Amino acid sequence: MDIGTFRGITTLLIMIAFLGVVFWAYSKRRKKDFDEASRLPFADEDDDATSRDRSGTQEKTSSRQDEGDKNS
Repeated sequence: MDIGTFRGITTLLIMIAFLGVVFWAYSKRRKKDFDEASRLPFADEDDDATSRDRSGTQEKTSSRQDEGDKNS
């Protein structure tokens, strides 16, 4: 078995693995999971914004920044 045959077999195996990942990613069974995962970043922002408004954390953060400027 020479180097050309080895490279050909390696290329074929990598192409089969790539096509397997593509079919897995675009399969209808996975669509629900990927849609849910795509909404995760927005779910955290909504929770943080409502808790920040209620507790007044935003005002405390800005006062800390002001104190940092005075100490410099």
